[in-house]
Amino acid sequence: MLENTLIILLLILASAFCSISEISLAAARKLKLEQLRDEGEARAVAVLALQNQPGHFFTAIQIGLNAVAILAGVLGEEAYAPAFSSLFGQLVAPETADLLGSLSSFLLVTAAFILIADLIPKRIAIAAPERIALRIAGPMLFSLKVLTPLIWAFNGIATRVIALLGLPATRPEDVTPEDIVAMANAGAEAGVVARQERQMIENVFELEIRTAPSTMTARENIVWLERQDSEETIRARISAEPHAKFPVCRGGIDHVIGYVDSKDILSRLLNGEALSLRGDGLLRNVLVLPETLTLAEIIEQFKAMREDFALITNEYGLIVGLITLNDVTSTLMGNSMLAPADEQIIQRDANSWLVDGLTPVGDLELALNIEPFPDDDQFETIAGFLMYVLRKVPRPTDSVVHAGYKFEVIDIDNHKIDQLLVTRLDS
Repeated sequence: MLENTLIILLLILASAFCSISEISLAAARKLKLEQLRDEGEARAVAVLALQNQPGHFFTAIQIGLNAVAILAGVLGEEAYAPAFSSLFGQLVAPETADLLGSLSSFLLVTAAFILIADLIPKRIAIAAPERIALRIAGPMLFSLKVLTPLIWAFNGIATRVIALLGLPATRPEDVTPEDIVAMANAGAEAGVVARQERQMIENVFELEIRTAPSTMTARENIVWLERQDSEETIRARISAEPHAKFPVCRGGIDHVIGYVDSKDILSRLLNGEALSLRGDGLLRNVLVLPETLTLAEIIEQFKAMREDFALITNEYGLIVGLITLNDVTSTLMGNSMLAPADEQIIQRDANSWLVDGLTPVGDLELALNIEPFPDDDQFETIAGFLMYVLRKVPRPTDSVVHAGYKFEVIDIDNHKIDQLLVTRLDS
């Protein structure tokens, strides 16, 4: 019994090695291992090599696990069944004692393997997969060499079956934006990523989705100067509505000829020079971009042209809005950069919000923690959602119910939804 017990303990250790190797190699993050490799950790190279051929090490592990389990079952029956049978023979008939002895021997060996050879090693491996993978990489590579003929045979058959099923032979390692956002959310729940950091990560990927109309200043709110304006008119306009830059037009906003920077105007006024837009001294070339560009593409245009200001045009060549680098930055940073009066979502009480019609639906989904709007590829703003659902230009008191919330139009400005009242309905 002593010899068989020692052999079973060795088999348990072998099975534990296979279990901990299987989980640690499968769970070890490739990005973390690549970082360790770049820092000079030689063992990380071996782990990455094993991960690049998952069929080989999985085959070796399964050979080891099954061989050990079979041997342990045979030895366990021989080692402990007689002892248990003898013990039960004092209480019951010999036939019943033999049966109970075999059953008790089976339960003892099985329990030992489940707890020591399987459950505990896998719990340890899942807690620190990279650190353990580095430790077992050397012995695992040695096992692969020893079992090469068997691995070649079994792995070849498994590979053919997987190919027939149309499945990839290796695990895809592409990291998608959804993966990064999910990791940020998990980090926020664990308390290792701040809420603001998580929100900023989500907003970065929003830049690839949202287009200019979701952030720009709408056409009717653009402050522009007419080239033929007198100095008094220019002074009055700038004084009434101060901005860093002003588009300069000839005969209407759709005929833009450039823009003027407030710093240049201020410099002229301080030097006592006449202020006029009729010459070319103040005018600069204005950047005009199509409304179909995403915010990320607009940033690239700003970098390439060394500008922080652009006019947005539609497919008919009409100016539909104005966008600045600050607008894009505000999207990235969220409402933290906005003054209270400029916020698009204002909570009135526990169950109602005042919402600007140009609020992106993604921002509203986050603010209210509601499910995505249906067909959200057809619109970008909450005003667009109402028009899409109602199939008309809404009027005050028109409303739509979605995800337990009522979206009611309360203000219309020149056929444009200016403000909505969002109310949480009683469940």
